[in-house]
Amino acid sequence: MQKLIVKGKKILSGTVKISGSKNATLPILAASILSEKKIEINNVPLVKDVMTMSELLKHIGSGIKVNLKKKKFIINNKKRKFKTVAPYSLLKTMRAGVIVLGPLLSKFGKAKVSLPGGCAIGSRPVDIHLFGLKKLGARIKIKNGYIFAEAKKGLVGAKITLPSISVGATENVIIAASYAKGTTYINNCACEPEIKNLTDFLKKMGVKIFWMNKRKIKIIGNQNLKPVNHTMMFDRIEAGTFIIAGALAGRRLKITGIESKILKKELTVLKKMGINLKIRKNEVTVFHSNKIKSISINTEPYPGFPTDLQAQIMVLMIKANGVSKIRENIFENRFMHVPELNRMGAKIKIKGNLSVIDGPQELNGAEVMATDLRASVSLVLAGLIGKNRTSINRVYHLDRGYECLEKKLKKCRANISRLNY
Repeated sequence: MQKLIVKGKKILSGTVKISGSKNATLPILAASILSEKKIEINNVPLVKDVMTMSELLKHIGSGIKVNLKKKKFIINNKKRKFKTVAPYSLLKTMRAGVIVLGPLLSKFGKAKVSLPGGCAIGSRPVDIHLFGLKKLGARIKIKNGYIFAEAKKGLVGAKITLPSISVGATENVIIAASYAKGTTYINNCACEPEIKNLTDFLKKMGVKIFWMNKRKIKIIGNQNLKPVNHTMMFDRIEAGTFIIAGALAGRRLKITGIESKILKKELTVLKKMGINLKIRKNEVTVFHSNKIKSISINTEPYPGFPTDLQAQIMVLMIKANGVSKIRENIFENRFMHVPELNRMGAKIKIKGNLSVIDGPQELNGAEVMATDLRASVSLVLAGLIGKNRTSINRVYHLDRGYECLEKKLKKCRANISRLNY
């Protein structure tokens, strides 16, 4: 087991280069199952979830090679014999593993995929995934913790209106439809930048994909796919996390390797809170802000404020003048970091899906426990501004989605270290 030790009250300054996106990489790796041509993926984040997905692909037969030094994956599935079973042992820690269901089913006509694991932040059922795949002609049943799916004659394009907006279900159905016969229309789909990155990748493979409006997509399936060279987009959640770190503890912190237009909602919220920002096309510089203002926000699907930054901005609200509020509209159990922040001196109350943050409060270092990926980094942020020493347990959650977090923070003068125990 490992823990992070953070000694607070250090002023951050310097430059942070943002890594490739974990949430964009995972569905693209799943989509590689469809092709027997060479695929090269660059700017891959070397985080636990991505490495788990690469192990899953190897297990089912993919010819995937990982170049750690160049952060590059090369995949060549020509003449490879695939299994169509994705076991619990490889999906138990990673929610996104269920995205292999669509490509396995579409390519091979059958799949047996474990119900997924991941963060304990809510039920996140796979119902919407299965709804979309059934519309494409799949026969599906769930038994003994596994999804059994079959389409003996292959999937066929259809008109699908997803019952609610789901990033994972949108990705699964898009990938499956890309190899299906005929044309598919998906209404009420998610439109996150990571999904746009996925559709760009599939277009390069030869699939005809058209965004008809923000939440409607047309896909003309293609089984004669082409080689691809693709570069992953930046990780917008990592970018938001470091921008908030700069707002909390920075004198002058520059965040590079981004597209600031993708962060429009997040940057608008921070400006309303009085954070001093210099925004350029591919970078954001955060300067010391004398007075942080309270604010009320709702988490929403993109282009709304992301649930994956809810825990981080809550730490900033602790330092704001007045009462701030967050209404969590995506997951029903995503305030598990609140008791840990309160142990450090925060004054946060929870009423259903609403958290009320009374600021400003001084935080004190404490022994705390990470409960999920984004909660873990919120405790690191709290440690940066807390008095004395904060000890964060269960950092394996953090390693699932943040690449070289300590190294990047140390480079910006934070006092942070990792201990084995």
